[in-house]
Amino acid sequence: MSTPLEIDPSATAQPEAVLAGPGRIEGRSLGQIAWGRLKRDKVALAGGLFVVLLVLCAVFAPLIVGVLGHPPDEFHQELVDADLQTPIGPFGGASWDFLFGVEPINGRDIFSRVLYGSQISLLIAFLATVLSVVIGTTLGVVAGFFGGVVDSLISRAMDIFLAFPLLVFALALVGVIPDEAFGLSGDSLRIAVIVFIIGFFNWPYIGRIVRGQTLSLREREFVDAARSLGARNGYILRKELLPNLVAPILVYSTLLIPSNVLFEAALSYLGVGVQPPRATWGGMLSDAAKWYQTDPWFMLPPGLAIFVTVLAFNLFGDGLRDALDPRSR
Repeated sequence: MSTPLEIDPSATAQPEAVLAGPGRIEGRSLGQIAWGRLKRDKVALAGGLFVVLLVLCAVFAPLIVGVLGHPPDEFHQELVDADLQTPIGPFGGASWDFLFGVEPINGRDIFSRVLYGSQISLLIAFLATVLSVVIGTTLGVVAGFFGGVVDSLISRAMDIFLAFPLLVFALALVGVIPDEAFGLSGDSLRIAVIVFIIGFFNWPYIGRIVRGQTLSLREREFVDAARSLGARNGYILRKELLPNLVAPILVYSTLLIPSNVLFEAALSYLGVGVQPPRATWGGMLSDAAKWYQTDPWFMLPPGLAIFVTVLAFNLFGDGLRDALDPRSR
């Protein structure tokens, strides 16, 4: 026979406490959950902080150069050896006045030119990414949602664009740009053409991702429920599908930006990007390639700028993907 259960009268719960419950429980949105995961990824946060710092440096480059550097096109030939045409002093003539040293022959401030070069690289990369995302998202959603002939036509167009020799086309088109067109001229015209080439021919990459996600989402219960309530296709696309596509679009955009930075640097390196004397990272590398034996330091600042920028965007993009979709790990 078991021992009777002894109950302490003082330990019983009061009716008022039972009725009150455990208190208010606040739910968390998907954004708050993703932010909580992202905060735990220190590497991704470091990449994101560097991206923010880089954007601020590009925006406030004139102010930073006014305090820590010299105008990017100002010559300082007194800092260059008259016979060798290389900077006087170690590390390319680096000093407190010229943090990254000076260029051979003319003595321009490398620090200032790297900062101003970030403006061109980030501007082209961001604008081209926006163009790719707009076109790819629109066509990807339409192809995945409607299917049939529409899907077949858009998918074949994606295959054609993916097979297109983009670099060769860019070299041919940018190399024959007139001095003035579409109301633009000079660097503005070249930037617009480069943005169009990179953005217009890169949309199939994000288009395929959006199409695949849309094919999966259109069969979900919430879409069927919206249809049963009489919702039209336009409403379903705007209110049901697009909000659920924000996460993959955002993640792929962060991974597409560094690719565009590299593409712009490649065009500038080949001499068909933004023309001198405007500073670009690829153009600086192209100039430094002629001096790598006598002044190897000249290659280091622009090369590291490209490397660290691409690395930061990739680290942040990977962390953002894990935060928004933990199943992808």
